[in-house]
Parts: sequence; structure tokens; C-alpha cells
Amino acid sequence: MTEVFLRRLSRWQADQQREAIADLYVAAHRGASGEEFHDRRVFMKRFAADVQRPGFDMLVASETSLAGCVYGYPPHRSGGWWQGLRGGVPQEVEELTASGNVFAVAELMVHPSHRRRHIASHLQERLLARVEAELVTTFVDATNTAATAAYRSWGWSMTGRITATDDRPELEVWSREPLRGAVPGRG
Repeated sequence: MTEVFLRRLSRWQADQQREAIADLYVAAHRGASGEEFHDRRVFMKRFAADVQRPGFDMLVASETSLAGCVYGYPPHRSGGWWQGLRGGVPQEVEELTASGNVFAVAELMVHPSHRRRHIASHLQERLLARVEAELVTTFVDATNTAATAAYRSWGWSMTGRITATDDRPELEVWSREPLRGAVPGRG
């Protein structure tokens, strides 16, 4: 097995890699039977918008090809990130969002051929080590037990649920404090 290298991408580099990142997205979210569960076009449109967000940060893992990717950004201060949260947004989370002290991990994905090598944990650790927010959050499909187990093992906790809509499944909201300065020794 060859070593996987992590590297940070600028907005420009991320945009230049969008086709490869979309390929990774489709492969990472393909169901066990091989069907394409997530729509590539929808991802490409969302990714193009995400790259332009203030505070966008992204890392990729690669060997000879793209093995994994993580990116995120501070959600808009209007609180739209939390739309559909059951029971409403807790006041302290609303205040942190309004003050720009929340960072949202929008995507964390690893190609199936590279799983079980701790790539996802290294990616999220390296990304979160630079985050200057007081709260980090992400959404996980409520039926994705592998993802929820991974987030739990990394010290995240499930803090709420977002109601399913016609265009998305029920989502769990997972949160944690950032890892400030706890960059793992190797990339």
C-alpha cells in the first residue's frame, strides 16, 4: 500500500479539480449494489457555490489518484444552515452562528477503495486544526450508520435532527469543538 498525502487546495485549485471531486463524490456515495444514489449535477452546482463562500477551506488526500476530500466553511450568519432543525435552534448556537463562530463541514468523503485506512479521520483532523470557530457542525444522513459511528469515534456528538424534505433525507446534526492545533504528526 502506498502512502496517502494530504494537501490543502485554494479556491482556484478546488475549482480546477471539480470534475475529479465530483467523480469522488459519486463513487463515495454509491450504494452497496452499485447504484448512483447522489446526483452528480446537483453536487457540481452545490460545489461551485460552496467554493465561493467566505471562509471556504478544503483538503484532499491522494496517492496516484484522489482518495478522499473534506471541505467546509462558516455557514451564513442568517441561520439558514439550521433550517428544518426539530425543536428550533438553541439560543447559544444561534448566537454563535450570527457572530460567525460556527464552521460547517459540508463534505467528507473517501473513495471506497481507500476506506479503512484512517483517511477520513486524518482529513477532518487536519481541516479542523485550523478552524477558528467555537463550534464545528455537519449533517449526516440518518440512515448512514458507518458515518455516525465514525463521527462518534472522533468525539462528535449528535445534537439534533433536520426533518426530511422531498429533495433530502432526514439528517442528523453532529457537532464538536474545533481541534485547534491538534494536527496529526503525518499527512
